[in-house]
Amino acid sequence: MHLKFEVINNTLVAQIEGELDHHTAEEIREDIDRQIDQHSIRNLLLDLQGMNFMDSSGIGLVIGRYKRLYKTGGQVAVVHMNSRIERIFKMSGLLNIVKKFDTKKQAMENL
Repeated sequence: MHLKFEVINNTLVAQIEGELDHHTAEEIREDIDRQIDQHSIRNLLLDLQGMNFMDSSGIGLVIGRYKRLYKTGGQVAVVHMNSRIERIFKMSGLLNIVKKFDTKKQAMENL
């Protein structure tokens, strides 16, 4: 698992590479929450281009960040999902609460 952050205005871009599962979800959650607190983040963009696996722990991580940011008027969005990850987002209902964009530029213009 590799995690890279970029802050653009009030949006945190979190690039996740590898697997988002019960082994990595807690560490990723802590790292994202720390960035949200340090930079007064309103929106979260998850760049999943390098992510190749996600289980229910990943779903919980996304829902938790959505709930946290929604309370302050923020949003969560995703970009660069492969077909397997997109299927998980659809089946779990995450795409009902998280916006999906094709490009990072498109996401930044709409958040």
